[in-house]
Amino acid sequence: MRAVVQRVSSASVTVDGATVGAIDSPGLLVLVGVTHTDTPAEAVKLAGKLWGLRILDGEKSCSDIAAPLLVISQFTLYGDTRKGRRPTWQAAAPGPVAEPLVEAVVAALRSLGAHVETGRFGADMKVSLVNDGPITLVLDV
Repeated sequence: MRAVVQRVSSASVTVDGATVGAIDSPGLLVLVGVTHTDTPAEAVKLAGKLWGLRILDGEKSCSDIAAPLLVISQFTLYGDTRKGRRPTWQAAAPGPVAEPLVEAVVAALRSLGAHVETGRFGADMKVSLVNDGPITLVLDV
C-alpha cells in the first residue's frame, strides 16, 4: 500500500462539479494506492502512520491537534513508466480489491478519532489544494 501525503491549509475534491469532500483547516491530503498483495492489516498500519505522522506546524501530528484528513483513492500511484512513453497500471489492484482497502484506511483513521473526508472511488475527481509548506511525502507500508 502506498500513499502520497501533502500538508495542506485546505483541500477539496469535486465530482461532476459537486464537492464530495473538503477540509478547510490545516491537515493532510492523502492519495492512497493499492496493489494486488495489500491486506487489511496494511490498511490499519497506514492509518496509524498517517494519524501520527509529525509533519504539521511545530512537528505536530493530526492526532496531536485533531487535524482533518482528506483521503482519495489513486490507482496511478502504481503506474510504471520505466519503459516507453505510456505508463502501465499492472501493479495497481483492480477496483473490487482496492476499494475495500481504501475504505479500511478511512475506517481505521475514524476509529482512531480522526475527522476524515473522502473522494468517490472510481470517479473522475478534481482535486484542489493549498499546500502548506509545501511538504509532500511518499509512504510505503
